[in-house]
Amino acid sequence: MAQFVDGPVRVSVPATSANLGPGFDSLGLALSLRDELEAEVLPEGLVVEVEGAGAEGVPRDESHLVVRSMRAAFELMGEQPPGLRLACRNVVPHARGLGSSSAAIVAGVVLARALVAGGQLLASDEALFDLAADLEGHPDNVAPAFYGGFVISGREDGHWYAVRAGVDPRVTAVVFVPPTGVETKVARGLLPDVVPHADAAANSGRAALLVAALNGQPEHLLAATRDWLHQDQREPAMPETLALVRRLRAEGVPAVVSGAGPTVLAFGSSDTSDLLSRCPSGWTPHQLSIDVDGARLT
Repeated sequence: MAQFVDGPVRVSVPATSANLGPGFDSLGLALSLRDELEAEVLPEGLVVEVEGAGAEGVPRDESHLVVRSMRAAFELMGEQPPGLRLACRNVVPHARGLGSSSAAIVAGVVLARALVAGGQLLASDEALFDLAADLEGHPDNVAPAFYGGFVISGREDGHWYAVRAGVDPRVTAVVFVPPTGVETKVARGLLPDVVPHADAAANSGRAALLVAALNGQPEHLLAATRDWLHQDQREPAMPETLALVRRLRAEGVPAVVSGAGPTVLAFGSSDTSDLLSRCPSGWTPHQLSIDVDGARLT
């Protein structure tokens, strides 16, 4: 029977950007924008406290995504606590393509393991990542949220895999966050079931180039971030996003739709002041570094 630790545990989880242009459902990058959460075991009941991004729209009961993820991880380890308190300070914007749901899922499974004495023996990193990707349904945001850095992920023989790759220290990112969001299921619903073979071949080549560009040859990022499979197809749900991506790319900036959108991510160098000045009115810019830590207990 599992034993629970006394007192609260705390975790910090980064925002993530998936796809990065051609790496649809397979490439993801952790960014230096972090949610912070705290949890502890109570004698009974459930208390959920939320502040910050999306606080007005999330439930305070068992349906809260972090709570559901904690329950799944406790189940994996064989014991549910008698009661729980969860406090969330959200920084990652919701429904903007910056991995807020993956951050919540990863936070939940990591918090649950930390609340169980000997949790590392009951649930390895690989098992927790596998569970988190199952809960999300795809690994491209969960992988960098959990492991940090630039991650190539997918599914093989019934299990999820995640392989970290290097990121050149010269690479930074700017994200332009619009005032209204787009639900992932809406953005995914616009994608066609079949794509031309030539487009698939072009995309696979650019995805391979993107790994090399991020790893040490950032001069190739503009070509490497070209996409044929999903960005243009999502334009009806986010026309301003695609207009900004095209405008920036025409000016030589490696810009992409972040995840399912509508945030735009642009790769830059150490000096991004000029890039920040191109933020559309009403949008919020963030200059970010690549987060190499992933989920961490604090």
